[in-house]
Amino acid sequence: MKRVDPTVGPWLALVGAGPGDPDLLTRRAATLLGAADVVLHDWLVGTGVLALARPGARLIDVGKAKGRGSSQRHIEQLMIAHHGDGARVVRLKGGDPFVFGRGMEEVAAAAAAGIEVEVVPGLSSALAAPARAGIAVTERGVSAQVTVVSGHRLGGDNDWTGLARSGGTIVVLMAATTGPAVAARLLAAGMAATTPLAVVVDATRDEEFVVTGTLGRLATHVGPLPGPCVIVIGAVAAQARGQATLHDLVATDIPRRR
Repeated sequence: MKRVDPTVGPWLALVGAGPGDPDLLTRRAATLLGAADVVLHDWLVGTGVLALARPGARLIDVGKAKGRGSSQRHIEQLMIAHHGDGARVVRLKGGDPFVFGRGMEEVAAAAAAGIEVEVVPGLSSALAAPARAGIAVTERGVSAQVTVVSGHRLGGDNDWTGLARSGGTIVVLMAATTGPAVAARLLAAGMAATTPLAVVVDATRDEEFVVTGTLGRLATHVGPLPGPCVIVIGAVAAQARGQATLHDLVATDIPRRR
C-alpha cells in the first residue's frame, strides 16, 4: 500500500481516528493530520483529534447518521476533487476505516480515479470500548472468541443462530437505536435471557459511562439507548465497571449525543 510524503502533495490518505481520545491516535495519523490541506471527517471524530489538524487546513464535516448526512458517493467525489486540485487530503474516519467504516469503498473509488491511497489503521471502538469498561473480550476459561457485528444489520446479514450458539463475546457497533431489536433476535435464536451485557457510551471521551444489564432486560427496553455506544454481550460483560443499569435508563434522562 502506498505511503505518502506528508510534505509533498497531492496525496490522499484514509486515516483511522480511533475511538475519540486524541491520545489514542497513532503517530502516523497525527503526522498526516498535521500536514493535510483538507480533512474530510466523520461526525464521530472527536474535537481533540480535529485540533491536531494543520492550522489553516480546511475541515469539512461529511458525517452521516441513520437517514441523514452526506451520501457515500458525495464523500468519494470530494476526496477525488480535492486531490485533483492539488491538495493533501485526509479522509478521517472514526475508529478503524475497515471496521464497518466503508473504507474499502473509498479506496476503490480513488483507485478508479487513478489515485493511490495510504491507509492508516485506527483503534476500533469494538476493542477500545470494552477495555475502558474493564471487559476483556477474550478471557481464559470464559470466552475464547469475539465477534463484531453491526446493529444496522437486523436481517439476514447476521447469523443470529450462529451468534447465539457461539459461546463467545459479541460486540455490537452502531446499535443505539436497534439495541433492543438485536437482543430480541439473539433471544429468539436461543441465547439465554440472563446473559450479561454492558453498554459503553462515549468510550474514551470525557462523557464516557457504562450501563450494565442482561440480554433479556435489553430486549424489553423502550426507546433508543444513549449513543454513540458499543454493546458487549457475553459472560465477560459481567466484569464491567458500570455507572448505571438498564433499569436506570427508564427512570433517568441520560442525554444522547447527536
